[in-house]
Amino acid sequence: METCVKTYLAPVKSIEKKWYIVDAKDKVLGRVASEIASRLRGKHKPTFSTFIDNGDFVIVTNADKVRLTGNKWSDKKYYRHTGYMGGLKEATAKELVVKHPTDLVMLAVKGMLPKNRLGRAQLKKLKVYAGDEHPHAAQQPIVLDIQSEK
Repeated sequence: METCVKTYLAPVKSIEKKWYIVDAKDKVLGRVASEIASRLRGKHKPTFSTFIDNGDFVIVTNADKVRLTGNKWSDKKYYRHTGYMGGLKEATAKELVVKHPTDLVMLAVKGMLPKNRLGRAQLKKLKVYAGDEHPHAAQQPIVLDIQSEK
């Protein structure tokens, strides 16, 4: 008779959620977004499970100063729909960062999370700010240094 090894599942209430802060100034958008998505999902923890939200909170500052490589400022398009017939709107990355400076980071991370209710819950743990200031000093966030090649 075989012995069955049980997989450890951390109880949801005992999961410790930390706060991290990322300075996105002069960092490549995709590299920053992939590391943030990994932290939001909790893939850096030994208790990672695909169906449990055991990730951490992430604060992103200077989201308006993020870098894009190549010609992406003018070539990359972002689409949205108004809900009306013929209401498809398109904006380049340069137009989007002028109108909504935090949306570049938010949309990049959103695309790297699961497309279900768990992914939506994980996205709520992402706080993005255009400047240096953020209202989360009371959480004592840990500085997360993401290396970006120059």
